[in-house]
Amino acid sequence: MTQSKPMKFKYIYQQFFSHISVIIVAFLLLSVLFTHYVENLVYENKADELISFGQAILTDLKEAPLASDQIIDQYSNVLGARNMSFSMFDQDFNQYLVTKNGPAIKKLPRKQWDLVKKGQPIIVKSDFKSFGQGGVTLVVLPYVNKDVFYGGVILTSPISGSSNMIEQINKFLLYTILIAFGVSFLQSWYLSRIHVHRIKRLREATSLVSEGNYHVKVNSANFDEIGELANDFNHMVDKINASMLEIESLENRRRQFMADVSHEMRTPLTTISGVIEGLKNDMIPEEDKERGINLVSQEAKRLIRLVNENLDYEKIRSNQIKLFKEEIQLLEILEIIQEQLSLQADEKNNQIVVESAPEIMVHADYDRLVQILINITKNSIQFTTDGTIWLRGRTEQNLTIIEVEDTGIGIDAKEIENIWRRFYKADLSRTTNPYGEFGLGLSIVKQLVVLHNGEIEVFSEEGKGTKFVIRLKNE
Repeated sequence: MTQSKPMKFKYIYQQFFSHISVIIVAFLLLSVLFTHYVENLVYENKADELISFGQAILTDLKEAPLASDQIIDQYSNVLGARNMSFSMFDQDFNQYLVTKNGPAIKKLPRKQWDLVKKGQPIIVKSDFKSFGQGGVTLVVLPYVNKDVFYGGVILTSPISGSSNMIEQINKFLLYTILIAFGVSFLQSWYLSRIHVHRIKRLREATSLVSEGNYHVKVNSANFDEIGELANDFNHMVDKINASMLEIESLENRRRQFMADVSHEMRTPLTTISGVIEGLKNDMIPEEDKERGINLVSQEAKRLIRLVNENLDYEKIRSNQIKLFKEEIQLLEILEIIQEQLSLQADEKNNQIVVESAPEIMVHADYDRLVQILINITKNSIQFTTDGTIWLRGRTEQNLTIIEVEDTGIGIDAKEIENIWRRFYKADLSRTTNPYGEFGLGLSIVKQLVVLHNGEIEVFSEEGKGTKFVIRLKNE
């Protein structure tokens, strides 16, 4: 059975309907609240007007009781012109002085009547079927003098005029809501299209990245989350580009490394294979066999050194080497280097000279410092003939400075930065340089100095010699 794909509900419609639903709910709430407010306002104004007339009637009757008929006629005409009516009632709610179309209320509900007798006015702002009349606004004002209840006045006003006004207001409000809804409809659709278009551009850019295009960019901004997402996307693409360049660089270095290792191993392996075949087939004269065996031994040791140096280099690069720093007398280290390499120096008629005060100390890992200096000194011996190699030590502020200087063939200024490259000397040995062997020593030196949080510089001039300067902090 094949599963049916779920029906898609496009994001633009989600945005649009969410906007419209919010607007509809807001309009409905506002219209209900506004209508309720207007109705209350209209009824309150009508009730206030009736109360003011009722208070005026009671005051005039109190001040001129003998002219009650004249007062009643006067107020009857005034209120009749305003479509209002009133009547008077006594302590038992018996009505008298009823104007034309006056309220014909037989009695008040018990609760309202108790309030009236206590001197509290009664206001009804809507239909009151319990009073026998519907669609009017009713106000009952008690007349109390020295805590004695004598009766009061009832005033009414039909709500038809107020209802018409409220109806007109509601109609106008409806038209306003419809117009606003139409404008909001268009605006919501437009804004939804804008947001969806921005997201669509991000989706298209993401598709391009998934297809391998890492140079795509999208317009970004900081005023909303979509803009920040675009910024993050561009940052991600930049990171991917950098990673791809790094991967490409690593792949090139891997290829170069394989080529260099293959080149370095080919020569000793070829030599070893040739000598063994010669010995095996009795092709080497008896007097040359010992020299052939020595040659095989030397080439085997050369291969072992190549493997060890590669292992050291990779351990340093992957931070697998831990340093055990201690205070070391620099003069002792330099003399050890002088003694260990004296035979190699003698073979090329070189002299190793140590220049350092006994009190100079260096804070470093003993074994790794010896490895650094042996590699540099071997390099100087290798490129120097009938010359001098100086091993110097001195202090400067909070630094211990070690110098290895020779009078050898020197280095071209353009090539100084390249000497730290892995297999750099192997590159030279394949062309014109007869001295190069593996080219890993100086790469290891650079990494070990950096691991000591130190610095190393090279100063050289062709035909005049080379000087290595190491600066280590006295922590």
